[in-house]
Parts: sequence; C-alpha cells; structure tokens
Amino acid sequence: MDFLVALIPSIGVGILFFIVIRAMVNADRNERAARQRLEEEDARKAAREDG
Repeated sequence: MDFLVALIPSIGVGILFFIVIRAMVNADRNERAARQRLEEEDARKAAREDG
C-alpha cells in the first residue's frame, strides 16, 4: 500500500499538467477562430469598399 501513497503526488501533478495543457490548447483554438472571423470580416468590408 506504500507504493500507492508514493504515486499519489505524481498522479496529482500529471492531472494538473493535463488540465493546464488542455486549457492552453482550447484558448489557442478559440483565439485562432476569432482571428479567422475577424480576417473574414475585414475581407468582406474591403470587398464592399472596392465594389
């Protein structure tokens, strides 16, 4: 049973690492989507001004 107690800190750090990395990936994904929407909107505005 001592081996289980010894693994708990490592498992906790692994779970924390997973949560942080997942949050970073989701934030990056959301930022890229927002940037894409902004670029598309700018392109539509430019097309209206030209045409």
